[in-house]
Amino acid sequence: MSREVTELWSDALGASGTVIRYGHWGRAVLVFPSEQSKAWDFENNGMIGAVSNLIDEGRLKLYCVDSYDGASWSNQNIPVEERARQHGRYESWILSEVVPWIYRDCGGEVEVATLGCSMGAFHAANFALKRADLFPLAMCFSGNYDPASWHGWGERGSEAYFNSPLDYAGNLHGDHLDWLRARVTLLLVCGQGQWEDTTGSLSSTRRFAELLASKDIRHELDLWGFDVPHDWPSWRAQLAHHLPRFC
Repeated sequence: MSREVTELWSDALGASGTVIRYGHWGRAVLVFPSEQSKAWDFENNGMIGAVSNLIDEGRLKLYCVDSYDGASWSNQNIPVEERARQHGRYESWILSEVVPWIYRDCGGEVEVATLGCSMGAFHAANFALKRADLFPLAMCFSGNYDPASWHGWGERGSEAYFNSPLDYAGNLHGDHLDWLRARVTLLLVCGQGQWEDTTGSLSSTRRFAELLASKDIRHELDLWGFDVPHDWPSWRAQLAHHLPRFC
């Protein structure tokens, strides 16, 4: 399997972030790791192996990136509005450095799908809805789509609002909503077993799907059984089941 590791500097972060590319050809997919994890999160937890046949066949190229959650959404020492502001630094790195690097690696501008599990699912959905011109497909596994509910503390201002899909998606309207309806698709997958309730993922996924349906935004909701927990073995099976349809 072709595998390349690169470090991309970000002025916004004041540091470099890691990107690991798996594959030599195929659909480009930007992969966000689980909470506070690094670019090798998917590889270390068997997710790359779960879809290695698609990578080896030239159907898929995965671009796995570092998270910035420790300084943003997971930082309980700052209020939620400041967490969202810090997330903006990460967003700048993704849009200004990572996406252009993917384009160069692919030999030109391509449509990039997003993918993530747990907190990574939130990032996948949020980036796709905010920048559907770049990311027309989001594949989200066991996500909680309301960041202000994760660790509490503080009122939501505009920064938090525009990074909470359960907030801003409900107020989409007019030409922009029409454009999103024509442009973006979201796959929402969640088990109904252990930890899917305590993490809020199951209830949030259901609520998010209802919200997307009310706005007539293309989406698919796939709830797995009560024996399917919020954990890597579930996500490996779910990814292997769904991903072949999109590459």
